[in-house]
Amino acid sequence: MLIHFLFVFIISLLLTRLIRYYAVARNVLDIPNQRSSHSTPTARGGGLAIVLVFYSACVYLFLTAQISSAWFYSFSATLLVAVIGFCDDHTPIASRWRFLTHLCSAFLALYFFNGLPLLLIPEPFASLLGSSTLIMGWLSYIPLVIALVWILNLFNFMDGTDGIAASEAVFVSAALAAYLLNIDTSLFMVSISLTAAALGFLIWNWPKASIFMGDVGSGFLGLVLGILILLASQQLAVLLYCGLILFGLFIVDASYTLLVRIKTGQKWYSAHCSHTYQRVAKLHGHLTVLKMCWAINLLWLLPISWLVFLHPTAALLGIFIAYLPLFAIAHHFKAGQAASTHEI
Repeated sequence: MLIHFLFVFIISLLLTRLIRYYAVARNVLDIPNQRSSHSTPTARGGGLAIVLVFYSACVYLFLTAQISSAWFYSFSATLLVAVIGFCDDHTPIASRWRFLTHLCSAFLALYFFNGLPLLLIPEPFASLLGSSTLIMGWLSYIPLVIALVWILNLFNFMDGTDGIAASEAVFVSAALAAYLLNIDTSLFMVSISLTAAALGFLIWNWPKASIFMGDVGSGFLGLVLGILILLASQQLAVLLYCGLILFGLFIVDASYTLLVRIKTGQKWYSAHCSHTYQRVAKLHGHLTVLKMCWAINLLWLLPISWLVFLHPTAALLGIFIAYLPLFAIAHHFKAGQAASTHEI
């Protein structure tokens, strides 16, 4: 396991550097504008290293019979998102085509591993329904496709400052791997493969970043992490709620910001820099944002997810407790409000 992790990490590290050379040579650069959190042109598209290395690891695990064909085909479906993201990094693609690709990729991934046939019902709803589980079947597909597409896009939204998206991928996948170690060895290997691939890229993306992830990596990572959480919940139902807690930093910031923009009549679908992390980055810099994110993840969200893991019936209470201060932080920094209407 350790050799596998180190090998994936080293290949990701080296490949990210090669992609940076390619991006600079082909002028695939992120040019600063009024919405940017950086001040100098920077290579982008480094997330391609994560895609190639993680998928290669999946191919290896499949060929050595460490993961099932269903799981392999599901992760293969995520390549659709990576491909359209790669194209968009080079030449802008209409949002309708990106959205259609996201829907198709999410549906195919769910189809191959049969969605979420069984859902754990925590208290107090379990008492009201008279059952702690709910059989979903095909009924799970519509909400799960919507959820996966949202996670995919929120990961894209949150990839706006040095190291934040790669750090989140490392944190969530590593935490899931820790839960899965004694539950499912196959999914554990997939999780540590993603951790190693994202960590190799993070070395180059750490403030001050020498390369950005780009759409090729951000959308792919969001979808893969969503699939990992669903697959983990197939092995142990409570891991769905643990995963939602681990992902809380991104879910709350992106969701709160979007809701505020809709409520205040802004063009919510247009590019902006009003997320909580972007506001903090403007005031205190990229490294401070990254330190705060790691502190929240390790000292707040991880312990709560562990308590929920130990006490599954308290899952909804755990999510509420985990998310509440994150909403308070977003409110404090006036996330989502137009720049002309707020003062921090």
